[in-house]
This record gives sequence, structure tokens and C-alpha cells, in this order.
Amino acid sequence: MDSRDRTTGSDPTADLRAFLDAAPSPFHAAAEVARRLTATGSTEAPADSTPSGPAATRGHTVVDGAVIAWVSNADGPPSGFDIAGAHTDSPGLRVRPRPDLTSDGWHLLGVEVYGGILNNSWLDRDLGIAGRIVDREGRSTLVDIREPIARVPQLAVHLDRGVNDGLVLDRERHLRPVWASDDDAAGFAAWLAERTGVKPEWWELCLVDVQPASVIGADGSLLASGRLDNLLSCWALTDALAEATPAPGRIAVMVLNDHEEVGSASATGAAGPLLERALTRLIAAHAAGDTNVSTALADALAGSMCVSADNAHALHPNYPDRHERSHAPLVNRGPAVKVNVNQRYATTATSARRFTTACEAAGVPWQVFSSRNDVPCGSTIGPITATRLGIDTVDVGVPQLSMHSARELCGVDDPVYLRAAMAAYWSGSGT
Repeated sequence: MDSRDRTTGSDPTADLRAFLDAAPSPFHAAAEVARRLTATGSTEAPADSTPSGPAATRGHTVVDGAVIAWVSNADGPPSGFDIAGAHTDSPGLRVRPRPDLTSDGWHLLGVEVYGGILNNSWLDRDLGIAGRIVDREGRSTLVDIREPIARVPQLAVHLDRGVNDGLVLDRERHLRPVWASDDDAAGFAAWLAERTGVKPEWWELCLVDVQPASVIGADGSLLASGRLDNLLSCWALTDALAEATPAPGRIAVMVLNDHEEVGSASATGAAGPLLERALTRLIAAHAAGDTNVSTALADALAGSMCVSADNAHALHPNYPDRHERSHAPLVNRGPAVKVNVNQRYATTATSARRFTTACEAAGVPWQVFSSRNDVPCGSTIGPITATRLGIDTVDVGVPQLSMHSARELCGVDDPVYLRAAMAAYWSGSGT
């Protein structure tokens, strides 16, 4: 599969870049996914009821910053679910409930660090604000102020002559953005109300680098953007599900969880009940009146599988010693199967075989990632989903550099490869 024509300069990332720019927060990501699913014939179903009518066959549910979607080819209780998951959240800076700070003539924003950020990557960037606000009546409004509102200024080298020998940032003291210098500047809540037309009672707001996603490199082979981890996978799964035709008796399911970067322990995280409840309702939607839903769910889960799609660490040319060289994926060479015997990734030999078979059916190259013994890896929703549901799971991901930076980097071919592999998986390849 040749995903990019370098001779004509065609850009397969245009739609992905539009998705990244439209999703500055988990709430925006969920809304954009829902919009795209609706445009391809999916019907939104309430999260607290069994889907019926067209939604039972092709539907989706949005809960805050999470999405579950499905395409069914089952007349009765399914023989199994073909699940794939990713997450909508990314590490960054979140605005505190009481953010107004002043220091020596500067107005600062109080922020809390969300997830494992690369602290220095947030310095000297023009930052906007995005997320949601809730008014006194409980109405929720999306906010996307993609203007340079704030900035975390770095200390000048003249005042820290040893900075280039090792920058140390205190996350409480050194990551506070400046956002005004006028003594008469309004407080944050008043400014937000003026900009949005809504008086906020509460908010969940992210600081966002205002620079849009961009194709870079002399050969146009690289993609730079905030939130590649893991909106890239959300885009690939959403696009692949739109063209999926599950095998007879199967239901293709996509779950995009929130809060993965902080441990997944939430109502919309992978450790919560969101996915299991949705699968139970899908069983009920396809069951006859005398069907025992619990038994039918257990039977379906016994024949199910999950692909956990979350980006992988590409071989870094400046730090090759941080990789196990036989398992160090390269950009634009296809998605990586992520393996860790200590179950930081959930991949098994059987789940890996099914994913790589789907890759081969789609003409997609694939690689393998495994960490050095002395460089522990992170984790994903894969082990959590496998534990909650008891299903065979494979962890895969597009190789990238600068993971958890305010601006990350990957190859332009790999997102398209992942999308094609997932379309093949959901169409039954490898079963």
C-alpha cells in the first residue's frame, strides 16, 4: 500500500490535520467524532438506554469527552465484538477553578498539570484556551478561543547561566502563564464571560498551542501537531469505522475514552463501566425477548477481541541508546505492535497475529516495539480493557517523536496505514 504520492505532492494528512485542529480538548474531540459519524449515517443514541431502530445497527453515544460507536452485522445476539479503542485526552495545562494570580505587576493564570507533560515544551508558546464551561443552570458550552491569550515565559539565559547544562522547572512555580499586565485587567471568569457570552459557574479548560497542525520536512514526510497522542488514533478509528462491514454475526465497536493520561479511573475512562454498559445494551438491542442478556454478553465476550491504538515511541536519531535496537520502529514504516511481558501492554501472540493479518490484508507494513529492560515503558487502555472484559487484546500504535510534548511529530504515511489496517480488522481479516 502506497499511502502518499510524493511526486504529485498529494497530502493524505489534510483530513487528519483538520481533525486535530478541530479537537483542542477531549470535549471538542468527542463532538467532532460525533459530527463525522453522523455525516456517515450513524445515529446518536442516549447513553442511558438500549439503542433501537437505525441506531441499533449503526450508532454512537457521547458522554462528556468520550465516545462509543458501533456497526452491527448481527441479526440476533452477536458471536463477538470486534473492539478498538483510543483516548481523547492529551497531557497539558488545565486552568484551575480559581486561577487569578498576581505577582509584581503581572497577571498570571493558575494552572494544574494534567498528565505527564514535557515541562519545557510549554515554554514560550502562544497559548489559547479550549474546553467547556457550565453555567448556573447546568448548561454546558464548548469554548475554543484559538488566539494567543497566554504564555509561559522562560527565564533569560543572562539570569540563569547554567540553564543549558540542565533546565529544572518547578511545576508549581515555573509553569504559570502570564496573560495580562494591566492593573485594570478583568478577572478570568469575567473575561471568559465577555468572550463567550456565558457566565461560567464551573469550567474544564485546557491551554492550547495556537499553532495549527502542519506538514513539515523538505520532502513533506512529517506531521507536527499538538495532541497527536492520541487524537491521531481517534481519527484513524473513526474514519475506518465509517467504511467497516463487519463479518456476519459480528459487531464492530469503537471506544474513545477520556482520562487515559491520568490513569483511566473515571466514569469515562477505560477503568470505568462505560464500555461494558454499552456492550450490554447492544446485546439487549439484538436479543429476543427470552434471551438472558448476561449470558449472551458472556458468550459474545468469549469470542471478542480489542485493538488498543495508542502511539508508539519511534527510534530517536539523537538518542538511539534509549531503544532496544531490534524493536525500534521507524516513522513511515507502518504501525507498531507494542509488546511488554510485564503487561504494560496487553498484546498476546494470538492478538498480534490477528492484527498483523489485518495489516497484510490491507497491504500495510507493520513493525514491533519493545522497550529496553532499563527504560520502562508507559501503558495504555489495553491492559485495563482486557482486565475489565476478559478479552484478547493487542496494543498497537503509530511511531512518533516528542511524545507528551506540547507539539509532537510523526510520519505522514503512518496514520493512513493505521486507518487501512483498522478497516481490514473491522471487516473480519484475521478471524
